[in-house]
Amino acid sequence: MIAIFRKEIFSFFSSLTAYIVMGVFLTAVGLLLWVFPDTNVLNYGYADLGTFFNITPLVLLFLIPAITMRALAEEVKNGTIELLLTKPLGNWSLVLGKFWASLALTFLALIPTLLYYYTVYQLGNPVGNIDSAAVFGSYIGLLFLSAVFVSIGLWTSSLSDNQIVAFVLGVFICFLLYTGIGAVAKLDFWGELSYPLSWISLDEQYADLGRGLIDSRNVVYLISVAVLFLWLTQNRIASRRK
Repeated sequence: MIAIFRKEIFSFFSSLTAYIVMGVFLTAVGLLLWVFPDTNVLNYGYADLGTFFNITPLVLLFLIPAITMRALAEEVKNGTIELLLTKPLGNWSLVLGKFWASLALTFLALIPTLLYYYTVYQLGNPVGNIDSAAVFGSYIGLLFLSAVFVSIGLWTSSLSDNQIVAFVLGVFICFLLYTGIGAVAKLDFWGELSYPLSWISLDEQYADLGRGLIDSRNVVYLISVAVLFLWLTQNRIASRRK
C-alpha cells in the first residue's frame, strides 16, 4: 500500500495534476467567498463561514472525480493494471494506496483555506466572534465527505478505461448521494419515510457535523459509505485477476 501511495503522490506532483487541482479549487472557492456579490462573506455583516462550507462540497463534488478518474481507468487503458496484478500486491493494498493518495491531495487543497477562518476570526467584532466549534466540525465533515467522494471516484474509475466516462459517472453518483436523495425525500409521496430517507443523504450528515457536535452516528455512516465503495472497487479489481 505504501508503494502505491508513494507512486500516486509522485505522479500527482510530477505532473500538473496536483497544482491544477489545488489552484482551481482555491480560485473557485476564493472567488465565491470574497468576490462574487451573492456569496461574498463581507456582505453579511457578521463573522460567519457558512457560505464557504455550503459551496465547498459542491466544488469538491466535481473536483474529486477529476482527481480519481485516472486512478484505475488509466492503468487499464495503458495495460499496466495487469502488471500490478502480477506483483505480490493485494487488492486492498492497491485500492487503499490510491485512496489515501487522492484523499491526501484533497486534504492539502483544504489546508490553505484555514486562512479564511483566520481572516473572518480577525474581522469579527470583537475579534474572535465566530463559532469555532461549528467551523472545525464542518472541516471534519469535509474530510469525511471527501473520503466518500474519493471512494466513489475510485469505483467509477474501475468501471471503464475511459477517464471521461469515469469522471461523468463519478460526478453523477456523488451528486445523487449528496443532494439527490435529500431532494427526493422532500416529495410528499414518501410521507413518514421522508425523514429516514433524508437522513441517509450525504448533505444531511455533513450538515449535522457542521453544527459543532460530532455525533458518532454521522461519522460511522460516512465511513460505512466510503468502505462500501472501496469494497466494490476491490471486487472489481479481484474480477480482473480471474
